[in-house]
Amino acid sequence: MADDFTELPSAPRESEPDGPLAWQGYDASRARAAERTGEEESVVWGRAGVGTSAAVLIAFEFGFLGGSLGERTGDRLEAAYTYAREHRLPVVSLVATGGSRMQEGMRALTQLQRVARQSALTREAGLPQIAVLRDPTTGGGWATLGAGADIVLALPGAQIGFAGSRVRPPDADPAAYTAESQVAVGAADGVVHPGHLRETLALWLTLLTAPSTTPAPPPRALSSSTTLPTTGWEAVARARSPQRARADAYLDAYFTRRAAVSGDRVGGTDPGMLCGFGEHEGRTVAYAAQRGTATRPAGYRTAARLIRLADRLGIPVLTLVDTPGAANDATAERQGAGAAIADLFATITTARTPITTLLIGEGGSGGALALAAPDNTWATPDSYFSVIAPELAAAILKRPEGQVRTTADELRVRPQDLVELGVVRGVVRGAAATHPS
Repeated sequence: MADDFTELPSAPRESEPDGPLAWQGYDASRARAAERTGEEESVVWGRAGVGTSAAVLIAFEFGFLGGSLGERTGDRLEAAYTYAREHRLPVVSLVATGGSRMQEGMRALTQLQRVARQSALTREAGLPQIAVLRDPTTGGGWATLGAGADIVLALPGAQIGFAGSRVRPPDADPAAYTAESQVAVGAADGVVHPGHLRETLALWLTLLTAPSTTPAPPPRALSSSTTLPTTGWEAVARARSPQRARADAYLDAYFTRRAAVSGDRVGGTDPGMLCGFGEHEGRTVAYAAQRGTATRPAGYRTAARLIRLADRLGIPVLTLVDTPGAANDATAERQGAGAAIADLFATITTARTPITTLLIGEGGSGGALALAAPDNTWATPDSYFSVIAPELAAAILKRPEGQVRTTADELRVRPQDLVELGVVRGVVRGAAATHPS
């Protein structure tokens, strides 16, 4: 996986015979594990080169007492994180563990607090953490090194979950404890085949270690027309046209390569929100892009997670706005739509990293505005932004259906109206961004 690896030492720890609990036969078990694996502990760490990037690499040896965490494991993990901060290096963890070491009791369990603190300190230092979940990744190792990482990748079919196979309820669905299931519920970003792991990690490390203070330029409009709509209803119709370019096309044209993040980390995903990091003209830009559907709470939470990570790493952000509005069904309400939108508003308006927004289609009310940068939003000729959809505005005002088009004009939703109102900076056409005359 790595192009080179130099194992680094950890300070030796003196321990009582058979460990802190005087667990009979523990020393003998450790000796057999060392003879079988050639390792002295369940974790090896050091400095590695992956592609063109250097990183601190942490690797679990599951053959050593099931990759369990004990006090000496904690020593090694703390040393690895400390070295990463001292040398300003990202951390890559190859996790395979059954949890805390029973033979050391609560002294082993408290190592999770050490690991969590070291991870948090590394996060505060602005250094990325990537976890690769192998088979199995359960217990405290999943709940700290795994789920606590910025980017979580998993090998196909890996058993992943807080509960190991021997401690789950007898009626538990085993499919819920797999890599694929964790991706589906938003707890991991993706499944990676072992043969593609090296190149995937190399891409992630390249993207996440390239800070910049320069705002991302807005993409060029992918529009068949450079003319602006003459009426409000024409603007709405053009934005709703099935032939209009969508977020996928914009991202493909803007980035030479990209890597996606997925999931809100609390049980949800939204295929209508694309998030990740990409390379544009040789530098990294994070992106969060709506795909023209009603955005669900998980989509807003995933976008907020992406922007917070970019902010912490000093990476500029591009957002693409295109939604008729936030999902407003009963399920969305039960999933916390209001709180998710509020969190995204706060995340964008307080971010220190520069954020650029391009309105590429529908801008439906607060569900669209939540993804827009307050002072750096642009619009394409095929877009509109409105406080509410014209049809709904007419209904609220008790106007007949025949006045919907007039209402669209009165709402001033056209791109050129948005410029005059100070809502967007200008209109982006196929070649350049301009202010309409």
